[in-house]
Amino acid sequence: MDTTNPLQQLLVRGLGTTTLVAERLRGVTQAWVSSGRLDPAQASTLVEEVLASLRGENPELEKQAERKMERNLDQLLQDLGLARQRELDELRGRIDRLERQLRSGSGGGPESYGELPD
Repeated sequence: MDTTNPLQQLLVRGLGTTTLVAERLRGVTQAWVSSGRLDPAQASTLVEEVLASLRGENPELEKQAERKMERNLDQLLQDLGLARQRELDELRGRIDRLERQLRSGSGGGPESYGELPD
């Protein structure tokens, strides 16, 4: 392993942490099975569900993370004063509608520019 590569170090540490969690989880569930607090089928299901979540194989967890990331991104863009693509598209649509109204004559003359429709 290249000790100067922080990405590689992070990956190795992440894998080690996941392995450690899996081992401890198996140990705890085995202790629960031995004490009668959990039956063996439930123990294996529990271990598989937790490990699937750690590997990112939980669709609901992924959806929750995606929603949270979207909210954080919206907040960041708002803090920076930047617009999202959908907001720009909406504004372009409004501009197109206003231009069509002006060309068709229903927008009135320059004196009516102060009251543009939404």
